[in-house]
Amino acid sequence: MNSTVRSPPASASSAPASDAWHAQPGESVSQQLRSTASGLAAEEAAKRLATDGRNELKEASRFSPFRVLVDQFNSLMIWILIAAGVISGIAGEAVDAMAILAIVLINAAIGFYQEFNAEKSIAALKQMTAPQAKVRRDGQVVLIAAVEIVAGDILVLEAGDLVAADARLLEASSLKCIESALTGESETVTKHATTLKDAKVPLGDRTNMVFMGTSVAAGTGLGVVVATAMKTELGRIAGLIVEAGAEEKTPLQQKLNAFGRVLVWATLGIIALLFVLGLLRGTAPLELFLTSISLAVAAVPEGLPAVVTVALALGVRRMARRRALVRKLAAVETLGSTTVICTDKTGTLTVGEMTVRALYVAGQHYEVTGEGYGPEGGVFVAGQKANATQAPPLLELATVLLACNNAHLVLEKGAWKVIGDPTEGALLAAGGKAGGDQKRIEKEWPKRGEIPFDSDRKRSSVIRQVAEGKLRSFTNGAPGPLLKRCTSVYTATGVRPLTEHDRAHILAQTSAMAKQSLRVLGSAYRNLDGSATTGFTAESVEHELVFVGLSGMHDPPRPEAKVAVATCRSAGIRVVMITGDHPETATAIARDLGITSVTDRAVTGIDLDQMSEDVLRQRAPTIAVYARVTAEHKLRIVRALKANDEIVAMTGDGVNDAPAIKGADIGIAMGKSGTEVTKQAADMIITNDNFATIVAAMEEGRGIYDNIRQTLQYLLAGSTGELLLMTLCVVIGMPIPLLPIHLLWINLVTDGLPALCLATNPIDADVMKRPPRAGAERFTNRRFLRSMLFTGCLTAAVAFGVYFYALRTGTVETARTSAFSVLVFAELFRAFGARSETKPLWRITPFWNFNLVLVVVVSVVLQVASQHTAFLGRVLKTSYLPLVDCLWFFALGSIPLLVLEVVKVVRIRIAKK
Repeated sequence: MNSTVRSPPASASSAPASDAWHAQPGESVSQQLRSTASGLAAEEAAKRLATDGRNELKEASRFSPFRVLVDQFNSLMIWILIAAGVISGIAGEAVDAMAILAIVLINAAIGFYQEFNAEKSIAALKQMTAPQAKVRRDGQVVLIAAVEIVAGDILVLEAGDLVAADARLLEASSLKCIESALTGESETVTKHATTLKDAKVPLGDRTNMVFMGTSVAAGTGLGVVVATAMKTELGRIAGLIVEAGAEEKTPLQQKLNAFGRVLVWATLGIIALLFVLGLLRGTAPLELFLTSISLAVAAVPEGLPAVVTVALALGVRRMARRRALVRKLAAVETLGSTTVICTDKTGTLTVGEMTVRALYVAGQHYEVTGEGYGPEGGVFVAGQKANATQAPPLLELATVLLACNNAHLVLEKGAWKVIGDPTEGALLAAGGKAGGDQKRIEKEWPKRGEIPFDSDRKRSSVIRQVAEGKLRSFTNGAPGPLLKRCTSVYTATGVRPLTEHDRAHILAQTSAMAKQSLRVLGSAYRNLDGSATTGFTAESVEHELVFVGLSGMHDPPRPEAKVAVATCRSAGIRVVMITGDHPETATAIARDLGITSVTDRAVTGIDLDQMSEDVLRQRAPTIAVYARVTAEHKLRIVRALKANDEIVAMTGDGVNDAPAIKGADIGIAMGKSGTEVTKQAADMIITNDNFATIVAAMEEGRGIYDNIRQTLQYLLAGSTGELLLMTLCVVIGMPIPLLPIHLLWINLVTDGLPALCLATNPIDADVMKRPPRAGAERFTNRRFLRSMLFTGCLTAAVAFGVYFYALRTGTVETARTSAFSVLVFAELFRAFGARSETKPLWRITPFWNFNLVLVVVVSVVLQVASQHTAFLGRVLKTSYLPLVDCLWFFALGSIPLLVLEVVKVVRIRIAKK
């Protein structure tokens, strides 16, 4: 053992937490911390507490309800609407102003309702820490509040304890800790007090350390505290969550803001041009101001923010029915643009529970079915359930699995959980399926002694009284070392001496199981002298054993994960596994799921430590599996992928996943197995822990994006038509064809309500058969703009023709009512064609979107009623028109729809050729 002692730190509080596991014995660490095996003096502990502060994680500032509400107005489109509403109010258009501001408030209310959820990541971490802990003070073991622990305290650990701080072990007796929340791996970690000489040891392999937030599964230990509060590994994760938590705008938010900027400048340019032309023509400034307001109202699609918000909110509801809960509205669309899914292995791609998959006893292989710790499943041979002749050997192996076991299985909320070592829990489940009865063994064969597992022997034994004056030891452990202690072997015909051929054959079976990514344990027993009731040791018990059989176990892949990975591949989404598990295990699971090829290898955390940020950024697009990584590594990987312009989704369930989940474009937590920390850091929670649900959510996200894009085109084409009509009339000196109230009615009711219906269109069945769109792709590409301008010109031309004719034959009020009506009908009818970009109108059943049909019918009735009822006429400033004129306007209003459908058919035919 290397006894090198480093230079003492500047203060007791600056404990060597980062390197306490290597290069020095635990006693040397205690000396550096000015502590002894009897613990700190109470007076010294109080001084350190005053100097270093309490052993608790700092809580990040939380979003207040007011902050969440204010965030709903953090959009350029919203401020454009607010400005339009204020200007309308100043100009005396009270109805217009109230309508616009009402839309803004409704939009904010919907967003606030969906997103009001205070940030609780650090608070949830605090709940994982131990409320009390046992320490040695003044030579006595005392129970103190965990927040009062200081560096140098001697922690006293036993089974069931929650570790209250990071500590270097001084003593360890059969000590096993569950570190799944910190490392993500479900197996217990055997701890010892020996020095690790390697300076670069992954967190999961620091076997002479215990960490805050983990728990003791078995055994006892003493450790000197080397880090408290934010200096612990859990504290580092808390710091990473805060660091990663800077809010970034989603692709949808960026696109809408970019569109809003273009809209502002375009509108201001047109208004400025027309204002100058008006002044040159001698038009009164007040009239020009009112005209400018009308143009601004015409240019701004007032219904767009509400349409986007409602589309996202409805998407959230649909996703909730598919077991995906979305915490932030804009995250729905981000799912649709995802190009890379970074997923944890344990509990995400795998079940997260050790499961025995294979048994070998008396020369026969058996397959074990069922998942996790539940009793579902059975034991099969070549696809057939084990028969009566195979029952005795299976029972013999099951007896050893159950008798040498300290775990218990309990049913909690419909799910089987293990109390104790997860490996022993898996053996319990397998023993029950093989015909064993743990309760009967515990009752009829009382335990008389135990030799706990240790990393040197790699086995554990339990001694039980099987009859009056008869004892038997039951042993489970690593097959190689166990075979060296065996002299006999159990067969179908009884027990016989173990030959060298038998040893080679059993080791070959072990190797075959290991190649299937199974962790293999051997089982054996020995009859003991019944007169000895105490003093059992490994040397006196674990020899001349009878070898019984092998058990192969693993954390199995989720059945649906392989299909989901294949779906991602067809959709152009790359899946990257990031895990704290060993490289060999991670690679085997990845190959089984189709994430990586046979020739690819995993990149480890140690490899990552040797890479600069630039090197990692260059290599990240080609790496499919990362193994033995920490929370910090995961965050680096996510950032490297984002630096390559990838839209990154990060999934996971452990605390070690939380920083990367927070730092990804879309963070996804598992609802069942996920820790509260991870859930609060995520944008979306999968309630059934099903990887396939993530893929379904991405399908929903793509569909929502398509709907929003089509709806935006519908709205902008309408606004373009209105703007062209208004501009043309102003330029040639004609009276303004539409008043602000007309424009507002069109934008909010005639365009807005159909747009809401279009935003809820069913998702295209082929949406996951195309690659993800580029993150830099704009809403308003060339095809979008061509279609928008063409549609706007068609609508404006029809409306201008009607206005020009009505102005020649009647009053200005009648002409405005005529232009208003034909424009309304044109927009309503055009909504039917906007339902699909690839299918003509006659190939879509009218009831494909029944709400749209209903909205169009109601809007047409209201529009006709506005020309025949005094109240609506006053509100909308319309005049009386005969019903015959309305029928003519119906026909004229259908012209844009018919032309667009002909263009659509031609475009489809050209695309097919």
